[in-house]
Amino acid sequence: MMTTIRMEEMTWPEIRAAIEGGFTTVVFAVGSTEQHGPHLPTMTDSRIGDDLAHRVALRLGRALQARTIPVGVSEHHLAFGGTISLKRQTLKAILRDYVDSLVTCGFARIVILPSHGGNFSTVQEVLDEAPTAHPGVVVTGYADLLGFAALCERTSARFGTSPGDAGAHAGENETSMMLALEPAMVRRDRFAAGYVGPLGEEQVKVILEQGMTALTANGVLGDPAGAGAARGETYLEAFAEFLAASVGRPPASSDRN
Repeated sequence: MMTTIRMEEMTWPEIRAAIEGGFTTVVFAVGSTEQHGPHLPTMTDSRIGDDLAHRVALRLGRALQARTIPVGVSEHHLAFGGTISLKRQTLKAILRDYVDSLVTCGFARIVILPSHGGNFSTVQEVLDEAPTAHPGVVVTGYADLLGFAALCERTSARFGTSPGDAGAHAGENETSMMLALEPAMVRRDRFAAGYVGPLGEEQVKVILEQGMTALTANGVLGDPAGAGAARGETYLEAFAEFLAASVGRPPASSDRN
């Protein structure tokens, strides 16, 4: 009987048995180690991504969860202390090796979920190249950054939170999720609003080309003031449901045995 779907908690015979028993889908997140304002830990994107990948794997059914990649493309955060960044080509090489390894394990469907905005375009490149690199294996994921930002805004609107306050980085949205997941790591006494203006293609371009300091002095996009753990759980459930629906259900049977 399986007691976990997290591969890092399983032995290799257990993983092999699970795959042979029909668990031929694997899900993993691609996070970051970067500043998240004065109140959230640098692990925020990776911690949220890990939780979302777990929830998505459970929703897809007969799926395992591979370990979250904890470092991503965070060059635009380097002006703040504690950020560790990979170059785009480095992350792409890591993702290729990661997928290669999972294919060798015997998985027929691989789902990649970026949980940091700087990773989305690189993940999309890997998804685009996957059919050629691994014919017969389904490599899918969700890499629409602006689409995910719109989902975040819609979900926050349920609580009457404006898009500016919900934010895209360490605002009400992410802070709520971390209060649900790791409340002891959230410095409530350091809540402070950052940039709360519009965040569209133009602003994202400024951030990626000029760095976060071009828009925010404290590293926050949004206002964490209204954050709460109950809201965070609502966000995590809504995001997981959306992502599971976006990547679709796994095939009923696999051609790879």
